[in-house]
Amino acid sequence: MDFFHSQESLTTMEWILRAIIAYFFLLVVAKAMGQRSIAQLRLIDFAIALIIGNIIAHPLSDEHLGLKGSMTTTAVLVLLYIGSVYTMLKWPGIRKLINPPPITLVKDGEILVKGLKKARISIDILLEELREEKVEDVKKVALALWEADGKVSVFLDPKYEPITPSTYNLATEPFDLPITIVKEGKINFQELLQINKPEDWLIAALKNQHQTDVRNVLLATIDRKSNLKVFLYK
Repeated sequence: MDFFHSQESLTTMEWILRAIIAYFFLLVVAKAMGQRSIAQLRLIDFAIALIIGNIIAHPLSDEHLGLKGSMTTTAVLVLLYIGSVYTMLKWPGIRKLINPPPITLVKDGEILVKGLKKARISIDILLEELREEKVEDVKKVALALWEADGKVSVFLDPKYEPITPSTYNLATEPFDLPITIVKEGKINFQELLQINKPEDWLIAALKNQHQTDVRNVLLATIDRKSNLKVFLYK
C-alpha cells in the first residue's frame, strides 16, 4: 500500500492502482451526494464538484502527493455538503441565500432587459433556450424564468398551447408503457413470464413478421394489447 502515500516515484502498476482506487472512491462519493448533485448543478453543487475534482486530480498526477489526505478532505466535504442540503430543507431562509429565486426574463411576450442583466445572459442565449423548448416566437411566451440551476422554464400563452384531448374533454386510454422483451439479441425471460408469453411464441412472431431470429433484434417491445414492435440491427 505504499502507493497510497506520497512517494519519490511510482511504478506503472502503482499509478494504475492509485487511479483505480480514486475512481471507485469518487463513485462512492457521488452515490453519497445523491442524484440531485449530478443532475442539477446549482451553486452549492457546482462549488463542491469543482473542489472535489481538484482535490482528487492532483494525487493522480503527482507522486509526491498521497491519496490519504485527498480522500480524507473529500469525505469531510461530502459530509458538509449533505449537512448543507439538510439545513436548506429545514430552514427556508438559508435556502434562499444558496438557491436564489428565479429571474423573470420574458413576461406577456415582452423581453425584460433588467432580467437579462440580473441573470447575466445575452439575448442570444435567451433565444437559444427558447429554441430548445421549440418556441420560435418570443411573443408566444407568457412567462420565461431563469432558474437557479441555469435552465429556462418557459410557459406559453394559453392560446398558443397545443390542443390535447383534455381541451375537448375527450376520453383517452390509460398510459401504457411497453415492456422490453428483447434487447441486443437477448430475450428477457422475466418480462415474457410477466405477460404470460412463452419463448416459442416470441420466436414464431419474429419469424412471421420479420423473417428473422432473436440474434438480429436490437430491441423488441410489447404493450398490453400484444402489439409487438421490433427494431433490427441495421
